[in-house]
Amino acid sequence: METGGSLVQAIRKPTLTPKAIIHQKFGSKASYTVEEVEEPTQNGCPGLAILQKGPCLYRCSLELPDFTVVSGSFKKKKDAEQSAAQIALEKLGINLSADSPTAEEAWRELIARVKYIFSIEGAWFLSALHPLSSHFKAALRRVGDLNASVPASVIAICDGKLNNLCKIINPTVESHPLLVLSYIMRAAAGLPELVVGAEGQLSIWRKDPYPPNVIESSISQQSDVAESITTMAIYIPFSPEKAVEPVILNISSTGYYLDVIAQILGLSDANMVLISRTIGKASSETRFYFAAPKSYPLDMSSDLLNAKVVPFGGPLNARASSLCGQDIYGDSILASIGYTWKGQDIFHEDVTLQSYYRMLISKIPRGVYKLSREAILAAELPLTFTTKTNWKGSFPREILSSFCRQYRLLEPVFCVSSIPLKVSSELSRSNNKPEVSESAEQEREYANENESVDVDPKLVVLGSSFTCEVKIYSKCQDLILECAPNVLYKKQNDAVQSASLKVLSWLNAYLKDIDMSLEKEKQLANVFDIKFYRQIFFKEVVKCLSVCNCQHNETLGGKEPELNGVVENDASYINIEGTDSGLCPSNGSLLCVCYSVSLVTKGELQKELLESIEKFEFEMGTGAVIPCLEAVVSQMSVGQSACFYTELPPEDLVLAAAKDLANALAFLTSPCCLEYSIILLQVTEPPEDRMEQALFNPPLSKQRVEYAVQHIKEFCATSLVDFGCGSGSLLESLLEYPTSLETIAGVDISQKSLSRAAKVLHSKLVMKSDFDAPSRSIKSAILFDGSITDFDSRLCGFDLATCLELKLTYICSILLPSPVFGIYFPLDLSLDKSGGFGFSSGTTAAYVIEHMEEEQASLFGDIVLSSFRPRILIVSTPNYEYNVVLQKSNLTSHEDDPEEKIQSQSCKFRNHDHKFEWTREQFQHWASELAVRHKYRVEFSGVGGAVDLEPGFASQIAVFRRVFLSEDDVGLKDEDSVCQYKVIWEWNRSKPPLTN
Repeated sequence: METGGSLVQAIRKPTLTPKAIIHQKFGSKASYTVEEVEEPTQNGCPGLAILQKGPCLYRCSLELPDFTVVSGSFKKKKDAEQSAAQIALEKLGINLSADSPTAEEAWRELIARVKYIFSIEGAWFLSALHPLSSHFKAALRRVGDLNASVPASVIAICDGKLNNLCKIINPTVESHPLLVLSYIMRAAAGLPELVVGAEGQLSIWRKDPYPPNVIESSISQQSDVAESITTMAIYIPFSPEKAVEPVILNISSTGYYLDVIAQILGLSDANMVLISRTIGKASSETRFYFAAPKSYPLDMSSDLLNAKVVPFGGPLNARASSLCGQDIYGDSILASIGYTWKGQDIFHEDVTLQSYYRMLISKIPRGVYKLSREAILAAELPLTFTTKTNWKGSFPREILSSFCRQYRLLEPVFCVSSIPLKVSSELSRSNNKPEVSESAEQEREYANENESVDVDPKLVVLGSSFTCEVKIYSKCQDLILECAPNVLYKKQNDAVQSASLKVLSWLNAYLKDIDMSLEKEKQLANVFDIKFYRQIFFKEVVKCLSVCNCQHNETLGGKEPELNGVVENDASYINIEGTDSGLCPSNGSLLCVCYSVSLVTKGELQKELLESIEKFEFEMGTGAVIPCLEAVVSQMSVGQSACFYTELPPEDLVLAAAKDLANALAFLTSPCCLEYSIILLQVTEPPEDRMEQALFNPPLSKQRVEYAVQHIKEFCATSLVDFGCGSGSLLESLLEYPTSLETIAGVDISQKSLSRAAKVLHSKLVMKSDFDAPSRSIKSAILFDGSITDFDSRLCGFDLATCLELKLTYICSILLPSPVFGIYFPLDLSLDKSGGFGFSSGTTAAYVIEHMEEEQASLFGDIVLSSFRPRILIVSTPNYEYNVVLQKSNLTSHEDDPEEKIQSQSCKFRNHDHKFEWTREQFQHWASELAVRHKYRVEFSGVGGAVDLEPGFASQIAVFRRVFLSEDDVGLKDEDSVCQYKVIWEWNRSKPPLTN
């Protein structure tokens, strides 16, 4: 985070593009011809006889009266045209910066523009399809002293050229829109043919009326509207003590809608109404309308560049200002009404209370995502970007661009770098930030309407990895923040989306607690690899929210929903119905649920439906739904239904979701809570599971369990510990087999996974306590919360230790220290100073070695064999050489995705989050070195495939056996007791059931 340093405050004048300057000077005499060109492409496979089509490129030829120029080749037609225009300007000796008008020139143009708009010569303007011309026609229909009087605020919002000229005169008009009115009124006051309104009357009219023929012509163009227009709007009092209320705008066929709005605001006419900029999309007509100050607020000094708006004098409307991003004073009306470019008739849409609350929650990224999924009370912005196919709703890049537009920032800048496979592998081992040579570093490109990020195809060699840096600038081109994640991705799109998601996650956390201490602020920035410039960020973004003190904490996520009997470690208040089908969700699975959310009064006497979706999909383990919903679904199987209750979330979320706002508001006046009803419809397993199941019966996961059982029986093992046990799939499966085991233990640092493991193991150990049950030999079971790189003497000297590939290989997000932020965020797996992975209070799904960096896998082996010292250690990991067999059916299925096509030419990892996958030679080298260092003997085997057939086993296994038993094992637990793990759950057959 950056909190100091000099910031560029120089005034920047908007400059015309080369093509615009050519048009100014040559008009229709400049002729552009764009042609498509083909260039040879590098396919990464020398000697390949199949022709490879390269990217579509364009070249532009610009013909001027005296000469012709030709541009280079570009991916976009408009870039080729601008390049050709730039070459022509250089040939003409025209300097772009010198051609921009000065402030004095812009002022003269502004006066001329105002004069022309009201002149007889510009009367044709009244017949044009232009929003301003429609306002002029409406002004001509006004009666009495208001006839032909045009509100200055209308000219300010409808004439883009006037606005641009004002920005050249004084760039600060962007944040002080009243300055635009100042310049317009001042220009009109200097014209003898015009009359400006008195103090408090921001209006302009002609001293001499328009000729009758002009008036008749304009009136005749109006469509015959027999009925009045009725539309809904929202009245927002400046006082936070008063409620926001809906109002009805009734506009007659001959009336002026601004006069109607003025009356509701308690004003005499539209000349006293100020109009905000649009809210939402550029095509939107949604604006705030509020009263102009009674005393003239404009500084009419002769100093153009230093003209200032004197203090407004009225009370700030915090709620309206928060939504608009501009200062709104006094009571205001939020309405979607106005004239457009599409026709002469007035455009209008209802703005309801639900619309208002939805606009309110869209001020932060998580709200934008909730709205994109139409699941306000269920969805959350996911914490990690896994795959394009599993992502539902608006993509992170789209949300980030939307956020920038909402806060009037420039489009985010994405700088993507391509790193060759060899370099990325070395970086992965070193844990250093990728450094790319200048030739490989991609030039940053301001995102445009095509939402593209350019990466030179010549630099994207087979097997390249990508990294992406994001920068966000203000309208004045001041750098606000930058995010440079130290992560490599196999796909360019994944790098862009993941970097965008990091910025969004940081924004969610920061805007949730803008008053956090500097220490927490720095910690949060470091977590997300964010460097931000605090002064500019506060000016451009935080100010829009901080003005709304009365709403911020409650409205924009500052208050976390409190759970009523729904916590991860206690499911006693959850009612799950239906037969257990055995098809249970796990992290990485794609779930489809049917759910409804209702407001219920305490005691369930009344119920009001708020939100319901028949088919709602989300990826398990990514934080794509609210935590309590995911916690409940994780305990269900396909076909089961569940019902649970939570305390109310922030009121604005409830009202934004409500189908009947009046009923919802009535419910909120009495004690009530939310009722969630869920049916788990479908579970789609992760890709690795699907690939394995297509080729192996029984599945590899079951074969690995049977392999472990075989060794338990062979060595008559009585104790087993599963390192990285996750949700207990191995331990649960072992209960189905008769073995010699008496004690089983599991270690993981995911409390959510351990909670599920405890519930499953407890239910099976209690239910299968018959004398002849396979699990009858089990006398005790225990689950620990801790890192496998921390030693705990309670697990020292077990007969058998396992670290097997899980049925699911997927890494979840971590939980930051709740006293600091109290919400979930994604972090990459990395060694901390204590030798653990990530933050000590974090969670991952499991420690299987393919999820670690290679050095971390060696550290794991060293600690287990040197400190825990089991008699037998079984480790399994995917055989990379077998991937070609698993993936052969997918090699021709990526025609629509160039990135997938590139990757299909070499084998991909079996899961997107694997840090590495070893060949047989690499795995055997790693295991053999470990065995020699720690006096173990190692044997190699596997499941899925055969040792004497290429490419070997699908899952390769190393079995480490102690060469001899150390005398130090005796009494170690008593003499060198080290307890770093936390007991999550413990079961003992000798204890009464109620105490387990």
